[in-house]
Amino acid sequence: MGSRTLGKDFEDGQPIVRQDEVGDCMHVIQEGRAEVIREEDGRETRLAILESGDFFGEMAIFERERRAATVRAVGRARVLTIDKKTFLRQIQSDPSLALEIVRVMSRRIRRLNQEVVRGRHDYAGSASEESGSQGNQLEGHP
Repeated sequence: MGSRTLGKDFEDGQPIVRQDEVGDCMHVIQEGRAEVIREEDGRETRLAILESGDFFGEMAIFERERRAATVRAVGRARVLTIDKKTFLRQIQSDPSLALEIVRVMSRRIRRLNQEVVRGRHDYAGSASEESGSQGNQLEGHP
């Protein structure tokens, strides 16, 4: 990866952040790729692949909460960590950075909303199929 002094190199499969850790900084992928993984009940689900220029963990800048997912390197990756103080200083010198962060967060929220709506639709469809099949059974139909 280059000889830059900023950023940290991660090897393939190495976690950058871990699900359930309390975060206080965001990260920018300078080079390489990373995957966002959510673990539930011992199973991993890949939520996204992040490329060079993508950022993640920005919510930790605004509130110290537990990380919702693990992000780990896919191949070698160089990642820059940005704490709140540095972030605010950058926003002051380039306010368009704040607009870009909000734009990306808005796009992510929109995508999540669509998934929730789809999930409700899928749930409603399966519930009506179940009630419909139960109704047929009650009426003596197979």
